[in-house]
Amino acid sequence: MSRSIFAAIVAAAVLAAPLLLPTQGSAATAAPAAADKSVKKAKKPPTAGQLAARKRQKECGAEWKAAKKAGKIEKGMTWPKYWSACNKRLKAAGK
Repeated sequence: MSRSIFAAIVAAAVLAAPLLLPTQGSAATAAPAAADKSVKKAKKPPTAGQLAARKRQKECGAEWKAAKKAGKIEKGMTWPKYWSACNKRLKAAGK
């Protein structure tokens, strides 16, 4: 009886071994995928339009903080509404 149990265990191990061991094909495809994730793409520099938008946003942010501190913000005015109006005003002024 112990021989038959031992034979069954050995047979199961022999059948399961190919499933547990990585093959050359799967190792070859896994290595480049891991290498691709570790390499970061170089960032593109911001465009002139993006730089101008950031400058306007910082300027509007400073205006918002100053107006809010002074209590000059209209009731119901939120930052997104203020930013929209300020951005349009600064764009019209050529900034």
